[in-house]
Amino acid sequence: MERINLQQLLSDMQTNWTSIIAAAGCCGGAFVLLVKWTNKQKIKKKILNARKRRDKSFQQAEEAVQQFKMTNPGFEKSSIVSLPLVELIQNLKEGSLQPDAVLHAFMEKALEVNSKLNCNTVMLMDSLDHLKDDNTHMKGLLYGVPISIKDNIGYKGHDSSCGVLCKLDQPAVMDSVVVAVLKRQGAIPFVKTNVPQGLLNYDCSNPIYGQSLNPINLQKTCGGSSGGESALIGGGGSILGLGTDIGGSIRIPSAFCGICGFKPTSNRISLRGASSCNKGQKAVFSSIGPMARDVESLALCMRALLCRDMFTLDPTVPPIPFNQEVYESSKPLRIGYHENDDYFLPSPSMARAFRETKELLERAGHTLVPFKPPRVFFAITELAFRGVMADGAATLLSHLEGGPIDPCLRPQIAPYLLPDFVKKILSVVLKPFYPRMSASMDATRGLRSIPELWKKHAEIEEYIHDVLAEWRRLNVDVVLCPMLGPAYNFLYCGKLSSALSYTGIYNLLNFPAGVVPVSTVTEEDEEQLCQYKGNFGDLWDKLFVKAVQGGVGLPVAVQCVSLPWQDEMCLRFMREVEQLTAKNKLCRPH
Repeated sequence: MERINLQQLLSDMQTNWTSIIAAAGCCGGAFVLLVKWTNKQKIKKKILNARKRRDKSFQQAEEAVQQFKMTNPGFEKSSIVSLPLVELIQNLKEGSLQPDAVLHAFMEKALEVNSKLNCNTVMLMDSLDHLKDDNTHMKGLLYGVPISIKDNIGYKGHDSSCGVLCKLDQPAVMDSVVVAVLKRQGAIPFVKTNVPQGLLNYDCSNPIYGQSLNPINLQKTCGGSSGGESALIGGGGSILGLGTDIGGSIRIPSAFCGICGFKPTSNRISLRGASSCNKGQKAVFSSIGPMARDVESLALCMRALLCRDMFTLDPTVPPIPFNQEVYESSKPLRIGYHENDDYFLPSPSMARAFRETKELLERAGHTLVPFKPPRVFFAITELAFRGVMADGAATLLSHLEGGPIDPCLRPQIAPYLLPDFVKKILSVVLKPFYPRMSASMDATRGLRSIPELWKKHAEIEEYIHDVLAEWRRLNVDVVLCPMLGPAYNFLYCGKLSSALSYTGIYNLLNFPAGVVPVSTVTEEDEEQLCQYKGNFGDLWDKLFVKAVQGGVGLPVAVQCVSLPWQDEMCLRFMREVEQLTAKNKLCRPH
């Protein structure tokens, strides 16, 4: 009897524990679901609040413009926003235009452009207060000039979101050095512009502010990561802007939108106060640089920034003022060139634009000699890509945690999320068939130790000197090469890191480089795309054709490069290309 009761007791206890465990499991599951739901609501609220701040600033700007129009009945924006920068500054200095009229004209135009392109993240309404103080900066080189700035460039009281949720609601406590210098030169920062999620992408879309569009063709991307800048300037809503560039982020969107963009030698312009999602990475250098409609505007911006204020506010910047004599020189140049870097084959329009520019330079009396950076495949995959991915992309991925991943970024980060052994296996399997994709996959594994990192930095330094040796051997002043284009269809940038070789190599080398639009895609270029096989005939080469299809009429640029700290020489070369292209267009029969 006692045995039966004991068995019954044990049976009841087992039943009770089973019930308790089941109930606890249900409660735990419900709790997890509740936490996930709560986090999702917090994310939604964070994004909604950011959009509300943006929309409120747009409304305030619209009201300010309407108020200005009411008190100034003769106000007409079109005659102001169409002026070249040099002419605008001259009119401001002479007093024939007032800074308040110019600011309101560009505010109105920026709002108009944004309604079509979704390129702005916030209107900087304290720019109206800055007008009151601007008379104290009348001697500044950019007196009264409204200027746009990329989202990640610090501006007091505003987020530098980098397109990621974790950087929202963290307004800058002070202006970045570059913004402070611009203000002292009389410029008026008036709008911040859109970027891709995490910045390390050459599209321009994020879950907070959405996709920015190309001003020339709304079915194309404006490029990135300084895409909001290129779209706004290309659409006429800004006359001068600042972007950042770590793999082509100024040059690619400038080329896609038909404007000029310049990546200076890193640290020629202070990076202090610029936000990033891979801060601390030292293999490939980032730069802040100007974007504008013409080369003269780029040079004027550089001249304004390279002043005593810059060198005082950031003593780590070498105190090298702008060399106007080098920029204005008309001495014939010895120009190195290459049409194919053997890693990524240019599109038909890229190649044609390059060849036409080369021919113009030869006819103008310059000497052109073949020059190609050595071992580009190795430099791009093993030095640049593995160098940036040294931590296995852990830093970038940490900035993406807890929020949605933008569609433009998903295919790019998919390999980063794979376990290391899977990356290794895929790399081995792909190698016999797709060597470029194999090398890229292996590079996403990053580096395993600090000694490996130091060794990689030493390899980069050695490679830079190999390129310099070839440069000296050929005794070239500058280099001409193709520039990625035309603008892509949506959702291809994250699938085509292979296309970054022409731009990324010069971040790795830390050579100044800029782009100048020289042509547009023709029907013949479009037809030749069906014959494009690329250098490797792999998936990336096939995807590239799909990315650039339907590009007739879109701008195509070339890239100009010079040695480190010879930024003025690069700008001088860019100006030469711009002038020869303009002259050639005038001479063509209509």
